[in-house]
Amino acid sequence: MDSGSSGRWVSIGSAKLKLRLLGVFLGLTLVFLVVHDVPLAFHLSRVERDRIYTATERDAFTIAGKVTEALVPSSAGTPQSAALMKWAIDSYKVSGEAKVVIVDANGYLTASSDLNDTIGSDFTNRPEIADALLGNPTSGARASETLGGDIVYVAVPVLSGANVRGVVRLTLAESIVDDRVRSRVIGIVIAALMTIIAATVAAFVSASAIARPIKRLEKRTQELADGNLAVRAEEAGPPEIRELAQSFNEMADRLGAVIQQQKAFAGDASHQLRTPLTALRLRLEQAGAEIGRDPDSAMANIDAAMSEADRLRRLIEQLLQLARSDGMQLPLARVDVSELVLERVNAWTALAEERGDSLVADVESGVVIDTVAEAVEQIVDNFIDNAIEYTPTGTAITVALQREGNKAVITVRDTGLGMSESARGRAFDRFWRGAEASSRPEGTGLGLAIVQQLADAIGVNCELKANEPRGLCAVLTLPIEAS
Repeated sequence: MDSGSSGRWVSIGSAKLKLRLLGVFLGLTLVFLVVHDVPLAFHLSRVERDRIYTATERDAFTIAGKVTEALVPSSAGTPQSAALMKWAIDSYKVSGEAKVVIVDANGYLTASSDLNDTIGSDFTNRPEIADALLGNPTSGARASETLGGDIVYVAVPVLSGANVRGVVRLTLAESIVDDRVRSRVIGIVIAALMTIIAATVAAFVSASAIARPIKRLEKRTQELADGNLAVRAEEAGPPEIRELAQSFNEMADRLGAVIQQQKAFAGDASHQLRTPLTALRLRLEQAGAEIGRDPDSAMANIDAAMSEADRLRRLIEQLLQLARSDGMQLPLARVDVSELVLERVNAWTALAEERGDSLVADVESGVVIDTVAEAVEQIVDNFIDNAIEYTPTGTAITVALQREGNKAVITVRDTGLGMSESARGRAFDRFWRGAEASSRPEGTGLGLAIVQQLADAIGVNCELKANEPRGLCAVLTLPIEAS
């Protein structure tokens, strides 16, 4: 994938992330509005209708109180009573919009705010007026044949003592009530729309702020995938993004180190394999040329070729062992290190005696720690093998295990020629061989490199020190958990 394609994919990915974040924010906002505003709208609708009924009923009782004297028998039908009822209706019309109807005790119309109504008309066929004439205030909604639509009504009796002198009825068209309720609901809808707009702006700002560092990190990831091992993420933004960037940088560091290590390993392995293969080919060519005229020389070359083949086999085996141990994570177990070291000393004693060396164990008993037995065995074996192999015959070799504070220290000391400080510093490098080791063609230069990788895999430390008064001391330090 070229850099242009990578950039486009990064932009597309960041845009999708921003859209998803916007969707999440707006989705949560919409859910909140639905859960909160829909019930609120129904509640306000009910409250508004109740308020209209209550206000209308209050107005009806107010008018009834004003016209009581006009409906008593002594005043009924006089010009004064008509003027009083007209005054009460006109006073209401200043602030109210309901139609006012006043009937007498017999249910006949005595006054109305509608000029089309005929005074003296019989209103007893209206159920609300019939109920009010019985002394029962009533309210509700019904269809009106006169208006050809639904009305909302309130009818209250006009009382004089215990006697019903008439009825005051106020009516509103249902559409007027619906408009009032709708205006309240529209207010909620407008508030909800403003909330959605504000939430969209806030969500866009938040999504951009979140997506921006992720976009930068995504771009760095793509650059790393394209082979730029030097790229590093900017550790900025929210704490979670900073932690992610730190993890990315650590991964990039480890990946770069592994790739460089693999490149170096491949180069060194190729170089080291070339030498025995070339020698093997030359020996076989010489043996082939001499097989007819000088069989003894040919056999000598064949023997030498076999030696080179053995060296090549050992080199390949150690390369495989090195590859298997590179970066591996080994499970820990409870190990009696004292018993393990004694077993390794016993295993190597016969070979040491065959070479004329003395192998002595100085092991403190009861050292039990959490470690990997196989790895410790291989490290100790390598130290003892090197001490036997690369020291003069008759060398005294001591394998010791001692507690030192919260650590267990395994040492393999010899009284050979030792190594210089610079040589000890390079001894754990792959394929490196000192002057003494270089004189032995069977060596591979991988033994201590394998030791180092095993030590790293189980989290322990190994090093080479000068032995006093002479020789070399190989040290393996194991941590002891506090009990």
